[in-house]
Amino acid sequence: MDYDVIIVGGSFAGLSAAMQLARARSRIVLVDGGQPRNRFAAHSHGFLGQDGKAPHDIVQQAREQLAQYPSVTFVDGDAVNAGGESGRFEVLMADGQPLRAKRLILATGLRDELPGVPGLQERWGQTVLHCPYCHGYETADRPLGVMAAHPMSAHQAVLLPDWGPTTYFTQGQFEPDAEQAALMAKRGVRIERSPIVELMGTSPGLDAVKLADGRRLAIHALFVASKTHMASPLAMQLGCAFNDGPLGPIIGVDDLRQTSVPGVFAAGDAAIPMSNATLASASGVMAGVCAHRSLVME
Repeated sequence: MDYDVIIVGGSFAGLSAAMQLARARSRIVLVDGGQPRNRFAAHSHGFLGQDGKAPHDIVQQAREQLAQYPSVTFVDGDAVNAGGESGRFEVLMADGQPLRAKRLILATGLRDELPGVPGLQERWGQTVLHCPYCHGYETADRPLGVMAAHPMSAHQAVLLPDWGPTTYFTQGQFEPDAEQAALMAKRGVRIERSPIVELMGTSPGLDAVKLADGRRLAIHALFVASKTHMASPLAMQLGCAFNDGPLGPIIGVDDLRQTSVPGVFAAGDAAIPMSNATLASASGVMAGVCAHRSLVME
């Protein structure tokens, strides 16, 4: 069966795109490999009407609602290859199943690469965090840290004192400049230059960080900027152009979520510079609406 639109990625962005297209009565197939970027987090925060819910529960409820629309098909599995052109796209699944459609929406997400410090990975999404707006409220009024892994880490350290007493760990690589240091002093941020070498406590909890000079500092939650990579090769296979994002490349799109490849749209973390559930969902809405409009105007 050929579809109007294939949506690859079944988290907040892909589901939001699917809802717009389902309500437009378009024939769509939603492909999902079941590995969303937020799978490490127990709760989603700051998402209007969904605050505090588990990401999996939000996704499951959305899928149940979409299943009520007769033009929606779900295919669970990994999409491994994509090609074609506007009006004739083909996506190949890992099991060999081909899917064909006139339009394609990539909501394929990102993969996070954390610094190689023992104890980070197993606490990711719990007490090692990426965003104070998403998780700061739940860590408030306890000792917090920013482990510098990127030039923007200093900016994060300046924000964090609104949630709790903050230490900025330069890791010996990301020394704040004079302006940043002055703002940190004004905000009460402590600057620690001995690098973190290990996280202490029973995972996923965090009691302290061990420093290279042997000291231990009490830290309840540690904010870290990960390096980001495309979670899927499809955009590269299709020849989509990329832009430089804050932490890694993102798929380039215009205001209508259209990529450099006609007929291919992109939404969610793979195509927006800020990682946030609401922004991902909003970009999915735009991608779904604009994909439908492109079919109408063809």
